[in-house]
Amino acid sequence: MLSLVSRWHKSINEIPEQHWNNLIGHQSNPFYQWKWLHKLENSGSISPKQGWHPRHLGIWRRDILIAVAPLYLKGHSYGEFIFDQVFVRLAVELGIYYYPKLLGMSPLSPVDGYQFFYAPKEDSKALTIIMMDAIDRFAFENGISSCNFLYVDPAWSSLAKASGCAEWLNQKSLWSSSNNANFSDYLKRFNSNQRRNIKRERKVIKDAGIKVSAITGNKINKELLTVMHDFYEDHCQRWGPWGSKYLSCSFFEQLSNLDQRDQIVLFSAHHLDPQDPIAMSLCIKDKNMLWGRYWGSKEEINCLHFEVCYYSPIAWALDQGITHFDPGAGGNHKSRRGFVAKSTISLHRWYDKRMEVLISAWLDKVNTITSQEIEAANNQLPFKTSKPRLSNESYSSNES
Repeated sequence: MLSLVSRWHKSINEIPEQHWNNLIGHQSNPFYQWKWLHKLENSGSISPKQGWHPRHLGIWRRDILIAVAPLYLKGHSYGEFIFDQVFVRLAVELGIYYYPKLLGMSPLSPVDGYQFFYAPKEDSKALTIIMMDAIDRFAFENGISSCNFLYVDPAWSSLAKASGCAEWLNQKSLWSSSNNANFSDYLKRFNSNQRRNIKRERKVIKDAGIKVSAITGNKINKELLTVMHDFYEDHCQRWGPWGSKYLSCSFFEQLSNLDQRDQIVLFSAHHLDPQDPIAMSLCIKDKNMLWGRYWGSKEEINCLHFEVCYYSPIAWALDQGITHFDPGAGGNHKSRRGFVAKSTISLHRWYDKRMEVLISAWLDKVNTITSQEIEAANNQLPFKTSKPRLSNESYSSNES
């Protein structure tokens, strides 16, 4: 390990795509692929102007990248979906500057899968220690109060916790196919009351003369993704000061490039032509997983959100043999549509001993409460049988 060099990269452009992909793998979580992160930076959606300063940590052996940690310096907590205001308030009370902080996640994407990425056959345990030491030195040298890894891959978390990270549990939702062959099978899981409700909600859309079509592959073009951006922008504006708009139109346009278009599914709600939607949602996919990301509509139509963002994606996922669907952050209404509550892991390092002691004691209590809340939420699911079994095993694009 003596021949290794740690380097901090201010842009993903400083790391050749092939080097990054050799660690990430072409079939990995799409939100950590070089092309996705590059589009975020290249479009200006993630930039120092927006409060996101890329600081990717690379471990190099001569001119070969053998490990990398996607990292960002942040001057705020927007776009993370893990709400750390309690930490901010504590820092203020202690007279500590909370910002800037160091953050590890795929920006603006509350999807599980964060980890340090290692070259095959390298010693991941030893490299984790080296990388955490480099992060600690960087933090002390630059007056950084904390380092935070969000939406951590559970399989990697043991390595990080062994290096002194504290675990914080939060709650999210996940749909699983449970070997259902089609939407009718999916409906059979519900009790009779909720089964009627879902049928009624879908009938409202049908009676309005609205169809929902999944658009994939070559049918996705720059013009359609520009429309998707307009829907996204309008939806954010409807929420006023709480409707934060993060992504630029350029980001959506760049998604039309051939290099990543096969990972996109657009669900178009329309009267006649799918290319002329009245509402649309954008999802990201791979072989086994579907992620719901953004949506918007021209018209306020009852139940349209449920159809475009939940029911049509579920029906499509079942048809494609996709086993899991992450619908995105927030929304207690998801459980009524068959999404199960699960824990998501964030890991934290604090560089002020007072912060570390106080927050660690708080986390011991709050993690127990969160686990109880998840269990209680799943006990209330409107299924015919007992609460579903949900594994917190890490995301894998190769799972069977």
